[in-house]
Amino acid sequence: MSRTRPAAPLGTHTRQPVPDPDGLWFSGIAASPAAIQLVCFAHAGGAPSVFRDWPAHLGPDVQVVPVLLPGRGLRLWEPASADIGALARDIATALIEQGFLDRYAFFGHSMGALLAYEVTCVLRERGAPAPERVFVSGSRAPHLYGTALGTEMSDDALLAWVRELGGLLGSGTRTQFDRRLPTLRADLRACESYRPQRRRPLDCPLTVFSAEGDLIADLEQTEQWRSYTTGAMRRRHFPGGHFYLVGPHRFSLLRELSDDLARFTPARRRKHQ
Repeated sequence: MSRTRPAAPLGTHTRQPVPDPDGLWFSGIAASPAAIQLVCFAHAGGAPSVFRDWPAHLGPDVQVVPVLLPGRGLRLWEPASADIGALARDIATALIEQGFLDRYAFFGHSMGALLAYEVTCVLRERGAPAPERVFVSGSRAPHLYGTALGTEMSDDALLAWVRELGGLLGSGTRTQFDRRLPTLRADLRACESYRPQRRRPLDCPLTVFSAEGDLIADLEQTEQWRSYTTGAMRRRHFPGGHFYLVGPHRFSLLRELSDDLARFTPARRRKHQ
């Protein structure tokens, strides 16, 4: 069933944002004023389920807010977008409209890191508050995208590649994979066609997570994120390959996130008042 929604002009962009009166971008989650919002962007073909157990590990002072992109979950009726820039503008609009920018941080893995970066840039262009920190994971620096990432592969070859990477898409049945294949291919096209605009670096702090044996983003490629911020940059390197965040090594990642975010939580702020 299709929905018709009014769109408001957005600067000089020809594409107009999709308003989000139902909170679909965030699965109906409402911003909690008592917590810092950790807005999370999944990898290509991924869904909010990747972050399902994160609230239990990050505690009540961190509200985990996974972004639900078109073409998955409750938005399965919408075609997946193959345009990172258009997605970023729509997400920025939804974040502003839904009130998630009081105190917040971004986490993005792989394609999600590109989205986290682009949304941060769009929010800055609109004069919105900057995130307390941006966490990028399993992603080469933005200017290193634009190369083939799998759309040229046959379905069988793509499934084998996802399994080699350790992705959840490759762990189910072939029927499940085929059902999610159009969304995965749209996401991969979005990464392959992405070209970063010339912008001044961000001024918010950046944490870069990488993993040993990552076939998509190696140590040198992730190191080049350094030129994208004038703020402090931290690096953490884990075992586990590209999808370390869905295996046992995710607990090391969650500890790092918890330690970093603790500096911005209400409890920490009260302690220093």
